Amino acid sequence: MTNLSTHDFFYDLPKELIAQTPVEPRDSSRMLVYHKEDGSIEHKHFYDLVDYLHEGDLLVVNETKVIPARLFASRMSEGASKEKNCEVLLLKRLDYTDWECITRPAKKMKIGTRLDFGDDLKGEVVGYGEEGIRRIKFEWQGVFEDVLDKIGNMPLPPYITKRLEDKDRYQTVYSKVQGSAAAPTAGLHFTGRLIDELKAKGVQFAKVLLHVGLATFRPVKVDNILEHKMHSEYYEIDQTNADLINSAVREGRRVICVGTTSVRVVESVADDDGYVKACSGNTDIFIYPSYRFKTVKGLITNFHLPESTLIMLVSAFLGKEETLRMYEIAVKEKYRFFSFGDATLLI
Repeated sequence: MTNLSTHDFFYDLPKELIAQTPVEPRDSSRMLVYHKEDGSIEHKHFYDLVDYLHEGDLLVVNETKVIPARLFASRMSEGASKEKNCEVLLLKRLDYTDWECITRPAKKMKIGTRLDFGDDLKGEVVGYGEEGIRRIKFEWQGVFEDVLDKIGNMPLPPYITKRLEDKDRYQTVYSKVQGSAAAPTAGLHFTGRLIDELKAKGVQFAKVLLHVGLATFRPVKVDNILEHKMHSEYYEIDQTNADLINSAVREGRRVICVGTTSVRVVESVADDDGYVKACSGNTDIFIYPSYRFKTVKGLITNFHLPESTLIMLVSAFLGKEETLRMYEIAVKEKYRFFSFGDATLLI
């Protein structure tokens, strides 16, 4: 498995299958159920999840909350009175005032460039990063999050071209801690009612945190996937939730992650026996075929972009050939793909 090509994870997807809007209610989305034991596939809806989980199963969810991270500004060039429009996408908070950002047009965002976002929010480019990333120092009045809520826009992926009428539809119902530049989309299918049904059946929930950042937006640009460098993302897992996961591991109960972000947290902190520790930090874990999962026994996730690190993670869990077979079936059955699309349950 040392010579996997990025193109090995390509599949043909008709453009009309890219979901532009979420379905209502959330749990009415379709769900492809893949059984690892024999490779069989069933076609269900997400509200059927309760039929596939058992008492004692542990669902691990990512409680990150998306910030309205897409900002528009006037760029003030040194010595020039003319203002030009630009776009800034907040990716990762570095300290109280500074953020790592994607900027457009990046080439004109030189160190010292001043930005005016309106509503008493201003910024200055103070550093460069990899692949056009800029470090911007912000100045504002009041509470930064309140300013963002007022002037920021939800940072929807570029393949979603329709306007999102309800900002809350790009948040999970259990989102809590602000900090993500994109939603952990597998969790978008859950409703409060479905969560209550699962708990009533004896399914347990553990919460972790991973702020989704640049890794979501960064394509794999190398042919040999081993040469791809993942961008780091901030994570947290506290003692209470580490204990829940460790109890499930100790008792042989299934640990099922909701989304690839939860997988990345759990597998980043797990030891060889599958036990996790309470900690926080940054992870750049890259999971691809040949990876041995230590803790995760099941996965709920959406359908991912061709040649992305996310389909590589799914391929590590199911095997590349089976993953591509599953995707071929999903295309034939006209499932909806990507962020606002349908779900898969891999057990």
